[in-house]
Amino acid sequence: MKACAIITAAGIGRRMKADRPKQFLELAGSPILLHTLSAFEKAASIDAIVVVTESSWLEQTTDLIQSSNFKKPWSVVAGGAERQDSVRNGLNAIPDDAEIVAIHDGVRPFIDPSLIDASVKHASAEGGCIVGIPVRDTLKRANDTIVVETVDRSTLWAAQTPQTFRTDILRRAFEAADADDFLGTDDASLVERLGLPIHLITGQSINIKITSPEDIQIGEAILKMNP
Repeated sequence: MKACAIITAAGIGRRMKADRPKQFLELAGSPILLHTLSAFEKAASIDAIVVVTESSWLEQTTDLIQSSNFKKPWSVVAGGAERQDSVRNGLNAIPDDAEIVAIHDGVRPFIDPSLIDASVKHASAEGGCIVGIPVRDTLKRANDTIVVETVDRSTLWAAQTPQTFRTDILRRAFEAADADDFLGTDDASLVERLGLPIHLITGQSINIKITSPEDIQIGEAILKMNP
């Protein structure tokens, strides 16, 4: 069963206050995006990769990937106004024979290839699978800055990526979202609206999303611990 990855790398990253989108900032001398793509290059289950980037960075993204000599087929397409629009553009660009789609944040560079493979396996068998970690912190519901209650965390998970689905299911989810003008916070939320089960597999705490300057420092520390 052929699987394609969609790597979302169209964000501007305003919180970084950098001179370029955050996916092009460097960790250990290499752009974050290349660290991410390397994991999908190593994942045995992935046959092709589509990178969705900000439209003004199409040429730079293409040149960057070309210089890295990845062996798997890849392509670069422009993103949209929202992440959901970018994923839709990526979905429209995947190979016709891709039966499984794994969607991953371009700024989650520490994903383990084995987790990618596991997500593809579960999506193939069950239709949908996301990586996440059980919530460990005590959670408070608040009204403004006043605590209202302590939330039971026993059934709560923090969603990560990849989020992986059978292609036909994901297309149905996007069609339904477009029809209802629904904007989800992640890809799984679109599939949930179809009433279909989504399997959860336990991720890793190092599978962080790099969104702020301090995350760069954390990323450098992770690379030192996991060379």
